[in-house]
Amino acid sequence: MAEPKSGKARKPARTAVTDKPGPKGKPTSNRIAGSSVPASLADEIGLRIVRGDYPPGTILPNEANWTDMFNASRSAVREAIKMLMAKGLLSSRPKIGSRVQPRDRWNLLDRDVLSWYAASPDREVFLRTVQEFRHIIEPEATALAALRRTDEQMAEISQALHDMEHAGSLQQRTQADTQFHVAILRASGNDLLVPLGVLIESALNHLFVHVTREGDSLQRAQKLHENIEKSIRLQRPNTARSAVRKLLANTDEIIGQGPS
Repeated sequence: MAEPKSGKARKPARTAVTDKPGPKGKPTSNRIAGSSVPASLADEIGLRIVRGDYPPGTILPNEANWTDMFNASRSAVREAIKMLMAKGLLSSRPKIGSRVQPRDRWNLLDRDVLSWYAASPDREVFLRTVQEFRHIIEPEATALAALRRTDEQMAEISQALHDMEHAGSLQQRTQADTQFHVAILRASGNDLLVPLGVLIESALNHLFVHVTREGDSLQRAQKLHENIEKSIRLQRPNTARSAVRKLLANTDEIIGQGPS
């Protein structure tokens, strides 16, 4: 996946929380603005949970409190809580309320949870967690891709590599980089890796935003990706496995350097 860098972390897109004027122009409570109020509420509350405002075991404010805090209807709050329960962040019991679940119950492969995790103070932990996951999955998946890829899948991998080299911005390069690695997972021919690739796409995007760099580092990353593409094209699984490990080691090094 991508190895270049952008300096500041890009925060996940979120619906703004604004103040609604009260009588005589005085602010009353925060108001969630947006086309989907329940989703916006879930986004705001979910981010607060993941970044540690409400640690595991905490009983969250009740519906009336959230209603006053965000000037939203109780039905919207109720729907937002259901969304967070579906993501494993909350459990709810009558007369007790919504309790924050232990972190090991959170669905970290959920796109929203990944976005909140990437925007939290534990960002470096997030990056290292993604990297560990890549070390476990990608070398063998790439070796399988070298053995099993079809001509169409090879064309998709090669196109992503081309798009990386000719990207007009770091954002475009990051997107192409993600597509390169997801295409390899699909080419592995393992049915379990295909949906997994879709799920981790968000994680890879967040990772590459933090580690994509310009200049010499970008050129080195491109060369490492070219070696992977060549190994898959020539159907050399051992070489492909080794090429991915070199790429991952390069990314590990950049993460260890911190922001440039």
